[in-house]
Amino acid sequence: MDTKELYKEILNEHNINPSHKVNMENPTFCLEGVNPSCGDQITLQMKLDDSGVIADISFIGSGCAISQASADMMADLLIGKTKEEALALADIFDRMIKGSVSQEELESLDEASALQDIAHMPARVKCAMLGWRTMKQMLGVETN
Repeated sequence: MDTKELYKEILNEHNINPSHKVNMENPTFCLEGVNPSCGDQITLQMKLDDSGVIADISFIGSGCAISQASADMMADLLIGKTKEEALALADIFDRMIKGSVSQEELESLDEASALQDIAHMPARVKCAMLGWRTMKQMLGVETN
């Protein structure tokens, strides 16, 4: 299977059967993210445990396959991580989208690395970044 087919398969699976697209009861954090250029929107919800580890992440919302699948992949990746680890992975994802990431960093993104080719689709970059940008804002990091 070539890379483009694998990308489509992973993207479709996370879009059609998202594991984390549910409304969470009593989240520690909740923040709405919007992509004004296309209207994609998510409400990201996160629970931290007593030690500051991400115990659960979910989202609700609507938008294109890329924004919804990217948010689902992000949730898969960040559950069990600390705030610092989540922000480090967000930085790697951002650099991947901009085309400047090492192979080792790319592997740390697991299935989210399937979105690497979004770098060649400028109109879709904000779609892929919506969940990640919202998570960074949720954790107190300014984004542009």
